Amino acid sequence: MQDQEPTLALPESGAAPDAGAKAADSATVSAEVMPSPEEIIRRLELQVQEHHDAWLRAKAEADNVRKRAQADIANAHKFALEGFATDLLPVRDSLEAALTSENISVESLREGVALTLKLLTTAFDKGQIKEVDPVGEKFDPHRHQAMTAVESDKAPNTVLHVMQKGYLLNDRVLRPALVTVARAKGA
Repeated sequence: MQDQEPTLALPESGAAPDAGAKAADSATVSAEVMPSPEEIIRRLELQVQEHHDAWLRAKAEADNVRKRAQADIANAHKFALEGFATDLLPVRDSLEAALTSENISVESLREGVALTLKLLTTAFDKGQIKEVDPVGEKFDPHRHQAMTAVESDKAPNTVLHVMQKGYLLNDRVLRPALVTVARAKGA
């Protein structure tokens, strides 16, 4: 193979390119690539406006979410007892029926009260309300309220008697049990 010399392509006019023509072409290319300062400012203002609009939409959406959450919480508080109240209605119906009955004997009244208590116990069970009857347990000031202390052979601070039962709602005290507590003899 023979070595070939590279050929230089000349412009169509046939004249050799001069440095001034190259500079002019370079300036034209730069002018097309580099926008004017006014164009840059206009583009930036459009971007700022787009970002501002997006921020306003996001802020409005956050406000709407917050308002919906507040409404949901308000409704939850307002209607939280709806299920429990519905479970109590048969208890009320039973009591009203007992009052309207004309042939009341002590035995039928006793049976009606027992059935009403059973309805109430069922409603309490559904509502997660538990009875606190601590006879024989150690006194717990978080669940019991000592009304009296009596000398006893039992260990001090043992619950001897319950005057009034206490109640828990999901292991939180609704009402403490009123109790009599043992104390050491001679103390």
